[in-house]
Amino acid sequence: MVRTGHALEAPTAPQAVKRLNWGCGAHVRQGWINSDIKPDSGVDLVCDIRTGLLLESDSVDYAVSIHALPELSYPEVVPALEELRRVLRPDGVLRLGLPDLHRAIQAYVLGKEDYFQVNQDQIQSSGGRFIAHILWYGYSRTLFITDFIEELMIKAGFVAVEECQYQRTASPFPEIVELDNRERESLFVEGTKPVGSHASQSI
Repeated sequence: MVRTGHALEAPTAPQAVKRLNWGCGAHVRQGWINSDIKPDSGVDLVCDIRTGLLLESDSVDYAVSIHALPELSYPEVVPALEELRRVLRPDGVLRLGLPDLHRAIQAYVLGKEDYFQVNQDQIQSSGGRFIAHILWYGYSRTLFITDFIEELMIKAGFVAVEECQYQRTASPFPEIVELDNRERESLFVEGTKPVGSHASQSI
């Protein structure tokens, strides 16, 4: 107990870490705020990031998104990143896992047919399988390589933006890598919301 004046107050319990799994689809994880545009079993927060996440500003310690950002068109990407930055606390971290266009191009040039997750019964030509893979049958609307997503994150107001390896983080949150998957075809990048960058509004 801590004595303050004439009253006794219990010490404040440490707050649980709040972490957002944005664009989770069916890949929900216990202990995370699982958010997606479509309702599904285990999705906690159904909303479209283009109209705003139903979360308070400065309320999330870190956020992760795996292969969801490509579904947005290019003009929508920076506003979506800004919305993710809004809900992060100052010094909060955003980690993105994205399909790596550079790796896909290398695999196509080198003739590594097994790289492309496209059924050869559906598409037989190597060029067709390459295109179907990078566009993921039309779901992907924006393609990414490392320097491009780093540029967009900086435009959205993140600092200390850098590429990370699979299951490795530069952040103070070791558990941020829990959602990493699709190592072979992905790039991973992190950025931090700067201290002093508060957002007063909330959705």
